[in-house]
Amino acid sequence: MVTEDGYCLTIDQGTTGTRCIIFDHEGSKVSSSYLEHKQIYPYPGWVEHNPLEIIDNMFAVIKEAVESSKIQSEEIVAVGVTNQRETVVLWNPETGQPYYNAIVWQDTRTKEICEELKIQGYDESLIKPKTGLFLSTYFSGPKIKWIFKNVPKVLEYSGLGKVFFGNIDSWMIWWLTGGPKGGSHVTDYTNGSRTMLMNINKLEWDQEILRLLKIPEEILPELKPSSDKNFYGYTREDSVFSSKIPVCSDLGDQQAALVGQACFREGESKNTYGTGCFMLSNIGNSPKLSKEGLLTTCAYSFEEGKTVYALEGSIAVAGSVVQWLRDNLKIIGSPSETEKIAESIKDEGSGGVYFVPAFNGLYAPYWDSDARGIICGLTSFIKRDHIVHAALESICWQTRDVFETMARASGARLEILKVDGGAVVNNYLMQLQADTLGTKVVRPKFFETTSLGAAYAAGLAVSYWKSTNELAKLWKKDRIFEPEWSDNKREHLYTGWKEAVKLSMGWLKKVS
Repeated sequence: MVTEDGYCLTIDQGTTGTRCIIFDHEGSKVSSSYLEHKQIYPYPGWVEHNPLEIIDNMFAVIKEAVESSKIQSEEIVAVGVTNQRETVVLWNPETGQPYYNAIVWQDTRTKEICEELKIQGYDESLIKPKTGLFLSTYFSGPKIKWIFKNVPKVLEYSGLGKVFFGNIDSWMIWWLTGGPKGGSHVTDYTNGSRTMLMNINKLEWDQEILRLLKIPEEILPELKPSSDKNFYGYTREDSVFSSKIPVCSDLGDQQAALVGQACFREGESKNTYGTGCFMLSNIGNSPKLSKEGLLTTCAYSFEEGKTVYALEGSIAVAGSVVQWLRDNLKIIGSPSETEKIAESIKDEGSGGVYFVPAFNGLYAPYWDSDARGIICGLTSFIKRDHIVHAALESICWQTRDVFETMARASGARLEILKVDGGAVVNNYLMQLQADTLGTKVVRPKFFETTSLGAAYAAGLAVSYWKSTNELAKLWKKDRIFEPEWSDNKREHLYTGWKEAVKLSMGWLKKVS
């Protein structure tokens, strides 16, 4: 019998690190732990992670969070996971050894594979209608195909039952529920919908696409709801938990944030500011397709064979542009400095400078893999502070691009935008976002809504929480940012941004 005295534990595995948070029945954080993992860049445009480092870190943060909470494993009623999406791992289920590093969602090595399929007309005729996605290096399918072509052992072993594929959620759940000792090979509809292999209309792996990419279905995980009352499996008693706890929720990180923001009604939307930036809007029970650069994706599923859908605008570089200022240009010491720097030149703004951080191309709404980053509008007046300000503006202008596209697709302009993620602690950035949008921006009291959404889904599976209405009552706002710019200023600066984007688009083709 699950009681309100218990706790939900979630593992949030992101692009730069892994976090574990334990929540109580009020949705409040009891304890947490976080570890970063190494970013591997073998060649330009290639991004990899060590899958075994991610698993080591997962168990380490669980151990730290449980020990610092002073609670017993038996008091944890459910475990949920949420993850960086589209990042691919292929491994041997007998040994738990990966065949190759995890190929990260940002990686662009599959560009030729995607271009060849586009030339053959598969993007609009097959991929978009069935998956809701564009044919892009972003998604899992082309990455799996690349591994089959370039790692001979995978092709050899796949016919022998010695290859499992998963995005990071499947990799984590497999280890949590036993690994080589009988771990569950599953994923949920939200993560499945990011592979470019799942038919979002039928909620099943699509045989035609699998044949096109030459990917055997037997390597794929079983598709399940995001909140599974039948559970994916249990933690092992000889693990860091020391007890059998149901592992029963799984959501891609951006869908988890939608749940954590309690966007359960059609039209409710959120924007998450992390490594990238991702705006999702609940569109209900029908998978409406966008013609203007938005993705249609599974938002969450609390029942077998059913799902709620969302429109999504994905931005590849948001918070990571600030990390780039720190690590590559070395013009700031930490991301937290940007708020004070930008505030110091508030009246000057970016001084006419625009920074388009298309380091690996542009995602929504442009989907141009040949775009490259540019900083334009430089004069002798410009100094470091203006570059920093322009970097923050780039996050906001990219969001404006998606926001406008979302409004056209839905036929209604959003009156408020819920925000979350690590970057929302920056008050200047959030005010800048309200100014560039001309719309109220609402920040919740608890920023890590990705972890919270996974906890909510896990709690629903074991009846720790009874309904989405109960969850919606737990959501509380911290602050509302009201737009302060005049319409003339907003539109004038946005026109400049769009011109800068035109300069960046197709850059590789322009210089080749």
